[in-house]
Amino acid sequence: MNSDRTPRRRVGIIGGGQLAWMMAREAPSLGLEVVVQTPKLDDPAVELAAETVLAEVADARATFQLAERCDVITFENEFVELEELAKLAEKGVCFRPRLEALEPLLDKYHQRCCLREWGLPVPRFVNLAPQETIPIDLGFPLVMKARRHGYDGQGTVIVETGDALNAVWQRWGYPSVLLEEFVRFDRELAVIAARSATGDIAIYPVVETQQENQVCRRVLAPAMVSPAVVFQCEAIARRILEKLDVVGLFGIELFLTPDEKVLVNEIAPRTHNSGHFSLDACDTSQFAQLLRAVCDLPLGSTVMKSPAAVMVNLLGYETARRDYRDKREAIAALPNAFVYWYGKTESRPGRKLGHATALVSDPSQGRAIARDIEAIWYGR
Repeated sequence: MNSDRTPRRRVGIIGGGQLAWMMAREAPSLGLEVVVQTPKLDDPAVELAAETVLAEVADARATFQLAERCDVITFENEFVELEELAKLAEKGVCFRPRLEALEPLLDKYHQRCCLREWGLPVPRFVNLAPQETIPIDLGFPLVMKARRHGYDGQGTVIVETGDALNAVWQRWGYPSVLLEEFVRFDRELAVIAARSATGDIAIYPVVETQQENQVCRRVLAPAMVSPAVVFQCEAIARRILEKLDVVGLFGIELFLTPDEKVLVNEIAPRTHNSGHFSLDACDTSQFAQLLRAVCDLPLGSTVMKSPAAVMVNLLGYETARRDYRDKREAIAALPNAFVYWYGKTESRPGRKLGHATALVSDPSQGRAIARDIEAIWYGR
């Protein structure tokens, strides 16, 4: 366990999915090794990790084993128990981002409260607790979110009526939930930002994200928005990272309203789907940037190497055991296209199996290229 400011060469990652896999791919070029804590030997990152601690990501005893093999520990996901990890931090285990910064973010209601307290623009929201009456001042439709552990559309539902809200709430078992006004946005945006131990901040180009069923389908980089909108997004990112006093990399999801106001949707304290384009389109990928930040290496350039890029998630559309090699090869044959296959052996509707990136000469071409990729992948 490394406690000084000398460069850290072994990184522990809690989680072994595709985000950890892409970090592990970038580590050798930085002279680093990664060790993952993950429950399955066939998880994507295992094949590239120097070592694997085979355990659930919430198993703090296993995380101590991870710490004994590493200089610093970072996160692929938020499915952790901070109280147990805090006991390890007291023993000198180095977590980045620090646990105190994660605490207000892992619960979506607490995250909303923090953002509002910091003066950042957010949708109107309330907490709905068991036995409480459904508030009527937000109006319908409403966005209903599980306070913990929601991802890729799971734990987020748009409800049109009080009866629909009650039905979903009953199905979830009447937990405390976050209710938000439905923002009639013009577009959804996102920005990736990293912060080093010295307080340096590096921000990637603002992107447009396009969702279907609350799951990201495609990302257009850079977003075709005004300089004023870019300024708002970057100012929000800087304020979040500075208020949290973090070392690491965050994905920040945003709404853009028709009158060009930017609202914060959610914060992910890790690498993020909206930053996958950086693997091929930027001087430094988001995965290399996270490793640089947590290992006390200088932050890299976030400049794009092409005028524009598009990223398309390759989502499962059937329940099957297939590797879709023919489709992957057809996509990779498109001009300036790159395919990342996560090595998952089972497809099911909505599951992220991989993604494709294409570099383009003009941002206006992104949608057409995305359609070409999706026509090959979905067969239409």
